[in-house]
Amino acid sequence: MKPIIPLSLSLLLNFLVLCAAADHESSSSTTTILFATLGGRSANAFDVFALPTWDPPSIATEIRITDGRSLNFNGHFPSSSLFSLLTNQSLILTRPEPIPTELIYVTERNGTWNIYYDAVFRNTPRSTRSRSALEEVEEEEEEEDNLVRFQLPLLSSMQSNNQISMKDKPSLSGNYLVYVSTHEDTGEPRTSWAAVYSTDLRTGLTRRLTPLGIADFSPAVSPSGVWTAVASYGEKGWNGDVEELSTDIYVFLTRDGTQRVKVVEHGGWPCWVDELTLYFHRRGSDNWWSIYRAILPSEGPVSTESVVVERVTSPGLHAFTPAASPGNKNFIAVATRRPTSKFRHIELLDLVKNEFKELTRLVSPQTHHFNPFFSSDSNRVGYHRCRGESNGRKNTQLLLENLQSPVDDVSLFRVDGSFPSFSPAGDRIAYVEFPGVYVVNRDGSNRRQVYPDSAFSTVWDQVRKGVIYTSTGPTFAEPTTEVDVISINVDDDDLNGQPEFKKLTTNGENNAFPFPSPDGKWVVFRSGRSGYKNLYIMDAVDGERGGLHRLTEGPWSDTMCSWSPDGDWIAFASDRENPGSGSFELYLIHPNRTGLRKLFQSGSGGRANHPTFSPDGKSILFTSDYAGVSAEPISNPHHYQPYGEIFTMKLDGSDLKRLTHNSFEDGTPTWGHRYIKPLDVEWLKGGPQCSFEDCHWLNQTPNQNRDDVSTKPQCRA
Repeated sequence: MKPIIPLSLSLLLNFLVLCAAADHESSSSTTTILFATLGGRSANAFDVFALPTWDPPSIATEIRITDGRSLNFNGHFPSSSLFSLLTNQSLILTRPEPIPTELIYVTERNGTWNIYYDAVFRNTPRSTRSRSALEEVEEEEEEEDNLVRFQLPLLSSMQSNNQISMKDKPSLSGNYLVYVSTHEDTGEPRTSWAAVYSTDLRTGLTRRLTPLGIADFSPAVSPSGVWTAVASYGEKGWNGDVEELSTDIYVFLTRDGTQRVKVVEHGGWPCWVDELTLYFHRRGSDNWWSIYRAILPSEGPVSTESVVVERVTSPGLHAFTPAASPGNKNFIAVATRRPTSKFRHIELLDLVKNEFKELTRLVSPQTHHFNPFFSSDSNRVGYHRCRGESNGRKNTQLLLENLQSPVDDVSLFRVDGSFPSFSPAGDRIAYVEFPGVYVVNRDGSNRRQVYPDSAFSTVWDQVRKGVIYTSTGPTFAEPTTEVDVISINVDDDDLNGQPEFKKLTTNGENNAFPFPSPDGKWVVFRSGRSGYKNLYIMDAVDGERGGLHRLTEGPWSDTMCSWSPDGDWIAFASDRENPGSGSFELYLIHPNRTGLRKLFQSGSGGRANHPTFSPDGKSILFTSDYAGVSAEPISNPHHYQPYGEIFTMKLDGSDLKRLTHNSFEDGTPTWGHRYIKPLDVEWLKGGPQCSFEDCHWLNQTPNQNRDDVSTKPQCRA
């Protein structure tokens, strides 16, 4: 096992982070990349909350633990106070009173993912607070709740060789933080980078616990800290699952990842109740997501043959992401989706009485709640949900959310919209909402709708000021579906104040993804007019009537095209190697139909989509499933493709770089020639809408006339 750079968890951490941000802002960055995340990721606005397990749940008894900044989720209550550990590092010299609420959780803030530790003091007069570390440790006072917060990031980018990565599912065992990170490239297409690591918080020494070439998710540390259980692909690898990953449960020694053994075939999200008992979820053959219990043998070898597996929850409701209270075998917490509700809620399951106790539905019935976890004394159950509007903090929404870029000369932003594109001057952004096309100033001002109907894709004409091209009609449609290319002059309003538009295609047979040539004379687009989706070139002003030329031909789909800045190349995505399979590769072709060559393939059966050129024409920006999936999809809100990440590569196929790391669906990127400082850009839309969707496959009521409906504890793995 190779250690990553050792780093003492010291007071220099925050200073180094600030210096890195300052260096980044003052660098010679020259270009900007925008991309979209499905479902309006900013509207998720997750915070970690908790309810008592014994008192009747109510708004009065629910507490919000995290600070209402950015996205906070997948919490963990440490079983022992982290203050003692921090005291050894001279971070906090005296233990404040009263004993705080301590939480470890995942957060997206300051442009990247991290794992934070918060200690929250409630109803504490200022005069009683320890001030020995107030100058070194970030502290936030929340006057509306009379809270005092000590807050500390537990990991630094230096611990992953300065690479950007996603962090997930943290837990603390003694001095060791155990978590998922995606900072190591597997080097294999469509192989997840998710692996489990442990970091000694005293020294910063980090060790990889997952074998190379293996993907591990959702780690859980046993009550003693000796063992860690994970959901893992093992040697199987990812097969493109987007609903339930085909993972098995493995157990290994927490200290070094050795003595690794498979204990359950088909399972995810393990949790321990004692050293020999695991709970996990899986979708049964009756299609109900259910909780199962695995009982490991007390003597002899451990294997899938010696482990007894029992189904715990009955058909009739979905139950998943279980949490157990160490030492208490009488109940567990689960997330549920009942047929009578559109929302995901946290419930307690009494294993003795086989009865559910509702928690979150009684507090916020119209909100999704995710991934429960227990306090060590079993008195509280935590979870995360959208914080909504009434959290005592100014709720803003971001037009542009800055992300830390792994490329020195590029600033990277998530935009609150789909199919973004920059105006030639770089001062305006066009994007799509469903429905409608919108234009907004780069600073978030002057947002206006320029086309009211359903549309997808936007791109600006580089010559004719104020002209945007888009496709109007349904998405993901058959070749004969009515979809047309239009141009919109956003600076030329009609008598009703609506910009004028011109229909450039005439046959309505799935004409989409227009992209103008750099000289403004032509537009390349895809069309289904032959019965297959191929590429065509038409006049930019008069459309088909001014001239039409066929660029590609064949019984497959060529789509998502873009023109290089010098006019020499057109990039596009195609399934021509396996038509209809859903697998897309990237290709280049000259506008005169010569020079066709494949640029990139995301492994067997993989997807690479939405290519666009860098401003200098030397690289391609695109989205792909090259890095597989980074978390169990069931643990997150809905994403059609919870594996899309943003990549760049050179035109010769070299220098592949992964720009984004998360468990969302990132796509439709654009690369502008103007530099935007790496700072969030707010706008006037207001705060989080909490309008995201739960996983769509949970909306379907499974057919109960299937096997595996018995709840008797007799089946074995």
